[in-house]
Amino acid sequence: MDVPVIELSGVVKSFGPVDVLKGVNLTAYAGKVTALVGDNGAGKSTLVKGLAGVQPFDAGEVRFAGEPVALHTPREASALGIEVVYQDLALCENLDIVQNMFLGREETAAGTLDEGVMERQASETLQSLSVRTVKSVRQKVSSLSGGQRQTVAIARSVLKKAKLVILDEPTAALGVAQTEQVLALVRRLAESGVAVIIISHNLVDVFKVADYISVLYLGNMVAQLETKDTNNNDVIGYITGVKTYEGSRA
Repeated sequence: MDVPVIELSGVVKSFGPVDVLKGVNLTAYAGKVTALVGDNGAGKSTLVKGLAGVQPFDAGEVRFAGEPVALHTPREASALGIEVVYQDLALCENLDIVQNMFLGREETAAGTLDEGVMERQASETLQSLSVRTVKSVRQKVSSLSGGQRQTVAIARSVLKKAKLVILDEPTAALGVAQTEQVLALVRRLAESGVAVIIISHNLVDVFKVADYISVLYLGNMVAQLETKDTNNNDVIGYITGVKTYEGSRA
């Protein structure tokens, strides 16, 4: 298999006397979706914050495209091409889609905002992901459904030329139809060559969209599986600690 976009080896994170990550390994490949699952308190959020540079790991090695890297700040992570779409999406409801997608890095020309360029790039990005649920890129985010907002947040990461996109519970609080739309978008994102890590409690969604499943249990990576080689009951067993996995992911 190709060199992973991201590879964690033995990463550790503690908060005072509490060891949250205990030597965790994780890989994610271009064009593939890796689901990160685990019960509350397993260490998923801490792992994501470490990858995002928000809470740097205390020890262990991080490799990006095969090269050792340091992720001490969100700016360093973003510069590599790591983007996180958090559950709250971090969208400004009073702004339109274009303004949200370019927030903080607006295109300018002759000292003024180049609205034409931004509108065109926003439209092209949505089209590249085959998004047809948004009527106009000038719609205010406040007028969008939950699924459409998730679409905008994902498209924003693509616009930033992300190589690794981490999605935190992207289908939480969505209806059935909107969930299907978002999962289809996740697959298209991977098919475009991006490495995707999806954090989810919904194993139905995980089995629909993921190529690999990595299971955290109390700060330990207890299983890394190909989705086609496992089933719902086994994954629940790893999540709850009643089942032990012996083997390695291909």
